[in-house]
Amino acid sequence: MNIGVGRIEETDHDDALWTAAKKARADRTIERLESGLDQMLGRRFEGGVDLSGGEWQKIALARAYLRDAQVLILDEPTAALDAVAEAEVFARFAELAKNRTAILISHRFSTVRKAGRIVVLEGGRIREQGTHDQLVTIRGRYARLFELQAANYR
Repeated sequence: MNIGVGRIEETDHDDALWTAAKKARADRTIERLESGLDQMLGRRFEGGVDLSGGEWQKIALARAYLRDAQVLILDEPTAALDAVAEAEVFARFAELAKNRTAILISHRFSTVRKAGRIVVLEGGRIREQGTHDQLVTIRGRYARLFELQAANYR
């Protein structure tokens, strides 16, 4: 299964794959697949099934849980998820990132504001850095962009 990418030795251990899938909330997706954990994913493959963007992201997060790496780099991990699924993923993300270095790349300030340190990049250079509260207080670029997004929810 795609969850085992990066940790091939675990692909024969269904318990480990299911544990990772449940943590990433990908278990419901896998349960509905005709071949379950053995389902070929992607229309390019014979018998392959395509997933929605959110389902692919959950599979990718399950890989991260299975991999158990000390450094995680997640690029827009919830961009294709609805608000409920995003909240579920981030409820589990704290567990995944515990005692690890986690780099989260995102344009969603609802996601970013929970980070221990936020780095605002512009033109390949660090423009601002700090916690959400610190960056809002200095009223720089982060604060302006945060207010633009927050205004859409008021």
